Amino acid sequence: MAGRPTDYTPELADRVCELLVEGKSMRYISRMDGMPASATLFRWLREKEAFREQYAQAKVESAEAMAEDIIDIADDGTNDYMERMDEEGNAVGYKFNGEHVQRSKLRVDTRKWLMSKMMPKKYGDKQQVDHTSTDGSMAPPAPTYVIKGD
Repeated sequence: MAGRPTDYTPELADRVCELLVEGKSMRYISRMDGMPASATLFRWLREKEAFREQYAQAKVESAEAMAEDIIDIADDGTNDYMERMDEEGNAVGYKFNGEHVQRSKLRVDTRKWLMSKMMPKKYGDKQQVDHTSTDGSMAPPAPTYVIKGD
């Protein structure tokens, strides 16, 4: 039985990055047949500048792919309702499948969170700093002077 590859090759690096773009995690990739162990992949990140750059680009592209996934997940109503049957096995209507809808919401929320961490300038929450004083003006608060008596 052949062991996992440990030597860096551009072809193997390309395949790893293609899988990252498709949404696979390093952990998932490292469990695939013919792929390096996660320790090897992380060693390549430390030691191989070309792989580090390729990995960074793959993560950007992965975030963009997640944006597409969100649309697909949100638009897919499959299994939102389940057919109800009577005792004889006849269809009598539909029942809302809350578990499926909650799973879809979790899938969307997880992708949104990951995107906000991977590309905070594009997908992160907008940070707003209020530069006004307590009275609503742009002026800094007036200094307070304390005069000590003799």
